[in-house]
Amino acid sequence: MVVRLSEQWPEVSPDRLLSECVPPPRFADVRFSTYRPDPDEPTQSEALAALTERGTHLAAPRRTRSLWSRLRSTPTDGGKPAIYLDGGFGVGKTHLLASLWHESAAPKMYCTFVELTNLVGALGLRTAVDALSSYRLICIDEFELDDPGDTMLISRLLGQLVDAGVEFAATSNTLPGKLGEGRFQAVEFLREIQGLAARFDVRRVDGPDYRHRGLPVAPGPWPDEKVEQEAAVRRNASCDHFVDLHRHLAELHPSKYGALLDGVETVAITDIRPLTDENVALRMVVLADRMYDRNLPLLASGVPLDELFSKDMLKGGYRKKYLRALSRLVALARAA
Repeated sequence: MVVRLSEQWPEVSPDRLLSECVPPPRFADVRFSTYRPDPDEPTQSEALAALTERGTHLAAPRRTRSLWSRLRSTPTDGGKPAIYLDGGFGVGKTHLLASLWHESAAPKMYCTFVELTNLVGALGLRTAVDALSSYRLICIDEFELDDPGDTMLISRLLGQLVDAGVEFAATSNTLPGKLGEGRFQAVEFLREIQGLAARFDVRRVDGPDYRHRGLPVAPGPWPDEKVEQEAAVRRNASCDHFVDLHRHLAELHPSKYGALLDGVETVAITDIRPLTDENVALRMVVLADRMYDRNLPLLASGVPLDELFSKDMLKGGYRKKYLRALSRLVALARAA
C-alpha cells in the first residue's frame, strides 16, 4: 500500500528527540578505519589523524572536575573544547564525525544543527543544559546559523555545556567566524559569532564531492505515471504530489520530518517544480537531509532535481544549504 506523506501527522516527544540523537543508518557502521583519504588531498589525511587522536582521548570516560580545574585546564589538543571540520560537500566530513562518535565513551550525542535547535526548543534551554551536561561528547553535523535567535541560543548552550566539561565536534561548509553571513546582519552579533569560533580547533577538509565524481549532474526525471506505478510495486513506498507535500511540510514542525518518514523505504514525488519561495525551499532542505539520513531512494518526476532551486537561491545566503540538498537528492535519485 502506498503511503501519502501529506496525510501523516506524526507526534514526537522530547524523549524521542533525545533518544534518536545517534548517527543515521547511513553512518551506523562507519569507522576511522573505513575512511579512505584521497592521496591528492592531504587535508583529508590530516583531518583523519586529528580526529583519531581526539577519539583516543574521548574513549576514556569523562572525569568529574571542579569548576576551577575546568577553567584552568586544556581539555583537548590545542586547548580548545571543540573540533570543527570545514570543507565542501561529499569529502567525508560526516563519515569522520560519526566515526568520532562511535569511538567515544558514553554518554554521547550525535545530531544535525537543525535537530539540536529543535531539541533545545522542545526542552527549553535550562532543561537542555541539565540533560546534556553529563555528556562526554556532542557531535553536530551541518553547523549553521540562520538567524539571530539561533546565534544567541547555541552560543549560550555551548558556553554552559563547555563550562560543564562537555566536548564538541562539528562539521560545516562555513568557517565558524563566517557563520550567519548573508543571512542576517552578522555585525550585530559579531561578539556571539566570534565567541563560538574561539571554541573550535578548525580543520579544513578539501576535495571534490565523491557523489559526483565522474557522474552526470542529475538523472533525468521520470514521467508522473511511471513514478506512481513504480511506487505501487515497491515495498513501503510513499508517493505524493510535490505541491501537496511542501504544503504539508509547512504545517509540521521540522523536528517531525524524520518521524514523517517512519516505515518508509522509498520516497516518490511527482511533478517537482522549481522553487522560488525561500521558506518552502528550506523545508525541502530539511526533508532532503532526513531522507538522506535514512538512505531512502527517491523516485521523481517533473523538472530535473538540479533545477529545484532557483538561480537566485543558489547565489544567496542559503546557497550552501541548497547545494548540499541537491547533492543528496541527486544521490538518492541515482539510488532509485
